[in-house]
Amino acid sequence: QLQLVESGGGLVQPGGSLRLSCTTSKSSLTSYSIGWIRQAPGKDREGISCISRTDGTTAYADSVKGRFTISRDNAANTAYLQMNNLKPEDTAMYYCTADECNAYYGTYSLEYDADLWGQGAQVTVSS
Repeated sequence: QLQLVESGGGLVQPGGSLRLSCTTSKSSLTSYSIGWIRQAPGKDREGISCISRTDGTTAYADSVKGRFTISRDNAANTAYLQMNNLKPEDTAMYYCTADECNAYYGTYSLEYDADLWGQGAQVTVSS
């Protein structure tokens, strides 16, 4: 079990920014593609961003394209999701996942897997 840990969530006003981090002490994240999946109350899970394991190829859902940026720092064994110009509709629980997405096709596995998902970070966008 990877035991991915997210951090950086919180309450922010519309138009504000947050940066989510994802790390683990159990393995090197360089072995995995890293994805971010979110789920708002009463809504389906949505794959929003993915970064490939090898060449840094990225993918974004249309709902976040141009506002969110995914990256990874292999030396720090950490992946990030920089979220700018946040909107109330971005309010959700955000999950970091390992090897659950394909950045070349923009596809995501949305079925929860405790071995490959973090525990989630709550992001609330409200004035």
